[in-house]
Amino acid sequence: MSIQTVATKAFPGQRPGTSGLRKKVTIFQQPSYLENFVQSVFDTLGDCAGKTLVLGGDGRFHNREAVQTILHMAAAHGYAKVLVGQGGILSTPAVSCVIRKHGALGGIVLSASHNPGGPDGDFGIKYNIAAGGPAPESVTEAIFHRTESIRQYRISDAPAIDIDRLGVSRIEQMEVEVIDPVADYAELMRRLFDFDAIKALFGRGFRMCFDGMHAVSGPYAKTILEGMLGAPAGTVINGVPLEDFGGHHPDPNPVNAAQLIAIMAADDAPDFGAASDGDGDRNMIVGRKFDVTPSDSLAVLAANAAVAPGYRAGLKGIARSMPTSRAADRVADALGIPCYETPTGWKFFGTLLDAGKATLCGEESYGTGSDHIREKDGLWAVLFWLNLLAASGKSVEQLVGEHWARFGRNYYSRHDYEGVEAAAANELMASLRIKLATLAGQDLGHYVVDFADDFDYTDPVDGSHATQQGIRIVMTDGSRIVYRLSGTGTEGATLRVYLERYEADPAYHHLPTQQALSALILIAEQVGGITGWTGRARPTVTT
Repeated sequence: MSIQTVATKAFPGQRPGTSGLRKKVTIFQQPSYLENFVQSVFDTLGDCAGKTLVLGGDGRFHNREAVQTILHMAAAHGYAKVLVGQGGILSTPAVSCVIRKHGALGGIVLSASHNPGGPDGDFGIKYNIAAGGPAPESVTEAIFHRTESIRQYRISDAPAIDIDRLGVSRIEQMEVEVIDPVADYAELMRRLFDFDAIKALFGRGFRMCFDGMHAVSGPYAKTILEGMLGAPAGTVINGVPLEDFGGHHPDPNPVNAAQLIAIMAADDAPDFGAASDGDGDRNMIVGRKFDVTPSDSLAVLAANAAVAPGYRAGLKGIARSMPTSRAADRVADALGIPCYETPTGWKFFGTLLDAGKATLCGEESYGTGSDHIREKDGLWAVLFWLNLLAASGKSVEQLVGEHWARFGRNYYSRHDYEGVEAAAANELMASLRIKLATLAGQDLGHYVVDFADDFDYTDPVDGSHATQQGIRIVMTDGSRIVYRLSGTGTEGATLRVYLERYEADPAYHHLPTQQALSALILIAEQVGGITGWTGRARPTVTT
């Protein structure tokens, strides 16, 4: 066994996006492609001697091969120890948990999150720092610049090791410990939530359906829900992680989780439904014939946080991404705590959490979390809802209805135009930027524009600045239209259009969402010229 130095050439376009580097599997399978990026990570980190690294992924196609490559490269860079999930499996929240618990230098997450898997699907990699969260832009940019000039990488030529057997082995001088991927995470969840109350809830005949979507959260849900909490066998469906997610799109929304939605819409539906995504960091909450928007979920949990033991001391603040509805703002105002508005991307919450400025965080893209780790956390949100249901004795629909009656309802929807030609999508955004200066004061239907801008953000902790984070058109009554290009796809561009309207009167809290937003939908088309630029008469996905 020896350390090999291998000559290589730079690949173009290895810039990490919102959540790491995501490309088609076939791109990652190119000789030296993954190695170049990993070497660039290690070069950026500097001296790794004597440090601990955490490694795991969502089990998608190419995960096992990538784990072996990274283990052998870590050995060549002097790491003392790597903690790797059994079978190469660790959910994104679990990676953050393990980093923080074991004092690791950081971790490598292998996932393209909610993107499809399989040989023709997507693959991804990102680096998480010692705090447990995604690397900040200063680090990801340094990694990218290193990928542009890389000329060699270092790797051990030792044989592959067995990552399916718990225990310790070695590559060169480095210790590799294969760990139970669920244990540390489950221990943390037990400390945060009232497991006795939830177990009693199931003991009273409460029924639930959790859709693992053949993704990484299945084993976590089986262990915690059916094992530790006593939910009946079969509560978790699609609970075995598959390399291609069973041929489905592992994105927990009403379109992709159609099986769960059908189950919850039946006359004999369970009391509660939930789903998580490819790497376990997103969640969808469903009641009987009743879907909960991610924005409302964040607001409801914030308003009722004291039911959970881990949050009985109160919240320091709430943070939400700019496109997420303002429902959480109203809760923060009632609690007398700040609500921070950040760009999209969990890394922007990290400084707020580390500085003790925020306790709960959320994104409209089915991501919710807290200061217990530094990632969004799908199963954590599900357990929080179970704790609330157990403490209140009420249904999901009752809890949300009472929340609307107290705070008002923020009607909210996201329209996704997927796989749009990138040039056309960029031209659409450029045309909107030209219009910004003239929109204020304009009458648009029965709305009047208060202001229009391209959202920029200065971090209140470290002073870092982010620009062009989404175009906002805000009406005088607080209604909003937001246009943004997503950074998580691997083909073309995804245009996201977010629509929000506030309704205080309970008599109007039960309109169909698209009907309630119909006037804003029309304005969004007229101002943005979406059909003309994209060639799409309607969105690919509406959530």
